[in-house]
Amino acid sequence: MRKFLLSAAFLFSAALVSAGDDGTAKKGYDLFPTPTTQAIPYRIPAIAKTVDGRLVAVADYRFCRADIGNGRIDLHCRISDDNGATWGDIFTIISGDGKKIDNNPNKSLMAGYGDPAIVADRESNRILLICVCGYQTYFAATREYPNQVARLYSNDGGLTWSEPEVITEQFYAPIDNSPVGPIKSMFIGSGRIFQSSVTKVGDYYRLYAAMLARDNKGQFCNFVVYSDDFGGKWNILGGAEAAPVPYGGDEPKTEELPDGSILLSSRCGGGRLYNIFTFTDAGKAVGYWGEHAFSGVDNNGVTAVNNSCNGEVMVLPVTRKSDGKDMFIALQSLPFGSGRSNVGIYYKVLEGFSDYNYPKNFAKDWDGKYQISNLSSAYSTMIQQADGKIAFLYEEDTYKTQGGGYTIVYKDVSVEEITGGRFVYNPAVDRGGFVIGTLDK
Repeated sequence: MRKFLLSAAFLFSAALVSAGDDGTAKKGYDLFPTPTTQAIPYRIPAIAKTVDGRLVAVADYRFCRADIGNGRIDLHCRISDDNGATWGDIFTIISGDGKKIDNNPNKSLMAGYGDPAIVADRESNRILLICVCGYQTYFAATREYPNQVARLYSNDGGLTWSEPEVITEQFYAPIDNSPVGPIKSMFIGSGRIFQSSVTKVGDYYRLYAAMLARDNKGQFCNFVVYSDDFGGKWNILGGAEAAPVPYGGDEPKTEELPDGSILLSSRCGGGRLYNIFTFTDAGKAVGYWGEHAFSGVDNNGVTAVNNSCNGEVMVLPVTRKSDGKDMFIALQSLPFGSGRSNVGIYYKVLEGFSDYNYPKNFAKDWDGKYQISNLSSAYSTMIQQADGKIAFLYEEDTYKTQGGGYTIVYKDVSVEEITGGRFVYNPAVDRGGFVIGTLDK
């Protein structure tokens, strides 16, 4: 089991100031700081909440100052047991060695570990972390020499971690004979893997993750994968024959809608691409994808000005304060500003089925947004804390280092803040007829 503390001399944290839409100062916390241009930079935030409320945050520590395939990258972790009020020291989950063996990417699996995606089981202390590993870049990869996928587990709430297991073929092999296969490269979208709140098969509630792949023509496409044994075995939702985003997408995320259907949110220029998987049999993961739809300025959707960027999607139960009506809201984070800057959160009210019954309806007419950063800022992710607030992690060039990475900033924010006081988080909202059902095998 692995746990390595960094020296106290390295640890550096400071408050920063960013602004909401109303100009009010909002304080965040430098969780993984890159304080100077010379410092080894951080990138790619991920976060999970354990069954007892612990927050476990992870990020790339990039000795190579670039993406996986360019040298050594470690994965660093910090833990909070008080809803983000205080954080423990930074420690290393897994270290890369930066070595390329015999000029062969397939022999160089320990070179680096990055782009973490993480989930904590809702009923135990288990945590699953999936990452890219090795010495092969995404764009240079081939089916013969792919960029590899590794899996790590913690069984004690993130304190110690297993040795990495390579599970690359679980994702590549099922697509080999599909219309887009064999794929040349893939990885799971970093940040939050989500666990269903309604579908349980055997010992675990189902996991869903979204993957980006380069198809046999080098074109980007997205799939959603699921696991009924907490990441031991993965399957492609809807099969490999029809990618839910067959072109135009990029780094994806996935979430559960109020009726139990599965939402795919994919990075693209100017906004997001959305698709929805509707179940005919949730227990057997049988159903169908709709037609993916663009969300951006032309349909009053989520808008990324002159950029495409990884972000997080989340759906929460809420009560509207004006009339006490229960419903749901969808949250989507991304940079608001031109280029990668001014990261924040869009929200859409899901008052009725017509707001999310088709991808085109979900994609249009978002209700508002809340700005978190007023600086250069990029990738973001979020998880709900035990106190009901949202733990929001995002990349920000807080110290204007421009050195191949960012400071990873933590901020807690409430549904009330995001929606300008219109809604409040309410875990007691009754899904009732919206839920497809919890199924045990």
